[in-house]
Amino acid sequence: MTDFEKTLPADLRRVVAFHGHYCPGIMMGYLASKIALERLGAERAEDEELIAIVENDSCAADAVQVVTGCTFGKGNFFFRDYGKHVYTFALRPSGKAVRISRRAEAPEGPEDETREEKILRMMNTPPEALWNVEEGTIELPETARIHESVVCSRCGEPVMVTRTREVAGETVCLACVDGRTRLLK
Repeated sequence: MTDFEKTLPADLRRVVAFHGHYCPGIMMGYLASKIALERLGAERAEDEELIAIVENDSCAADAVQVVTGCTFGKGNFFFRDYGKHVYTFALRPSGKAVRISRRAEAPEGPEDETREEKILRMMNTPPEALWNVEEGTIELPETARIHESVVCSRCGEPVMVTRTREVAGETVCLACVDGRTRLLK
């Protein structure tokens, strides 16, 4: 751990440990998550009581998982591939939500700003200068469910029944339907 990392809050150090390094990207997810938890009056999720929807697959998504406790495995972390720094968080069962989006006019530092300087600047910038924050309710995604597995008639691998299609009377996994059964060459 660098001397700089030692100056970071403990929860941000956990994000760095999970992600592998500190960078402006994790700061985006960290700050958005902190705003959301505060606005929703929520704590880190133990189960599915809090959900997170991220609209990018950047470093920020790692921070959202660590800070909020929302993960793919628990079924309360959702990815929408829109390429935007937009994060929506909501509580079950009420649907009370907060949507946090990066402001187009968010202040940028000087071109020669170091990573450490950029992170400190982001931490010390008032949230309203970096983010648009909207509160409301959303229609909640379904809770996580365990689905039966069936065997794909083409590749022979077990697959969740919800991820199959009927093709010429056979049950086929989505990878085989798309013709991408093997990534290895």
